[in-house]
Amino acid sequence: MQETEKLYYKDSFLQTFTAAVLSCEEEKGRWAVVLDRTAFYPEGGGQGADTGALGGVRVLDVREKDGVIRHLCDGPLPVGAQVAGAIDWARRFDHMQQHSGEHIVSGILCGRYGCDNVGFHMGHELVTIDFNADIPTEDLPAIEAAANAYLWEDRPVETDFLSGEALERAAYRSKKVIPGVVRLVTFPGADCCACCGTHVRSAGQVGLVKLLTCQKFREGVRIEMAAGGRALRYCSGVLAQNTAISHLLSAKAMDTAAAVERMQRELYALRGRAAALEEDAFSRKAAELAGAGDVLLLEGEMSSESVRRLCAAVLETCGGRCAVFAGADGAYKYAVGEHGGDLRQLAKDINAALRGRGGGKPDFVQGSAAADAAEIQAFFAAR
Repeated sequence: MQETEKLYYKDSFLQTFTAAVLSCEEEKGRWAVVLDRTAFYPEGGGQGADTGALGGVRVLDVREKDGVIRHLCDGPLPVGAQVAGAIDWARRFDHMQQHSGEHIVSGILCGRYGCDNVGFHMGHELVTIDFNADIPTEDLPAIEAAANAYLWEDRPVETDFLSGEALERAAYRSKKVIPGVVRLVTFPGADCCACCGTHVRSAGQVGLVKLLTCQKFREGVRIEMAAGGRALRYCSGVLAQNTAISHLLSAKAMDTAAAVERMQRELYALRGRAAALEEDAFSRKAAELAGAGDVLLLEGEMSSESVRRLCAAVLETCGGRCAVFAGADGAYKYAVGEHGGDLRQLAKDINAALRGRGGGKPDFVQGSAAADAAEIQAFFAAR
């Protein structure tokens, strides 16, 4: 079959077009439609496929093999018909912003650190780029500033198809050796890369670049970033969160981190005081139950660690088995201990009878139960 004419290479801003249907075959509940020409970009080079409409049916995915582009649609189209196509422009322009932003960031990073871009993935929210160099996180603000300064220059993006000696003379980034004609996308002064994707016409159309994280990955690092509309939505979301936090803390927007640190110090101090008070209360409870034998305690809400410590304290004095259930009807945390005992079967019985989950060592088990107080009391009364 003849190769599909790729209209998106002639004009990446083309949103509608007409084409002839060359074939239409059912494929796993969808219809694979081949046209003589298309503006739909197929998945490739880290960039997702376009979606949209074609002759009254929806285009769900687009794939390319041996130069032939297949549009996977939710309905059939008649072979030989002339059909109108319309791509989802919001999706396409988002992809162009992300892909172009990635070029600029990668070009700047590879130029500064002498490294290679060894991975690129465009997710639904963020873009990830992998580099084979250890780039310090503290360098990201400078890289981000350089990328955005480049956007403000708004230089036009250049595209060339080169082969032979012309290609050998060109200095460009590529993950592998590419035979034949190679498409080079150039952001003058920032990057020149072999690339099959779609891009903006000029750098300013990227709008904004925001670098988010830099984490160790294999022999180098993985950077998360967002560009254009995604970067704006991310920054707006963070601002909304920080505004809400500033109101809750009665702090200015630029002082929320200091306010949280102050609150953490106060919280740690309160936790220390609460732990000391709990320890005193547990000691007094243990003294009250000295020599009581088997003990069942139903308490109010506590952390799992507090339940464990209360059980351990009473276990040292009661001279028998100690069971502590803390919470409210339908949601209890429990701890059961018995010196020298084997509670594994008891734990299974608790979980079965009291709708619980848990386990532990032979002489000490912990878990949770969805029972009420009457059920818990009846269970232990029968044992």
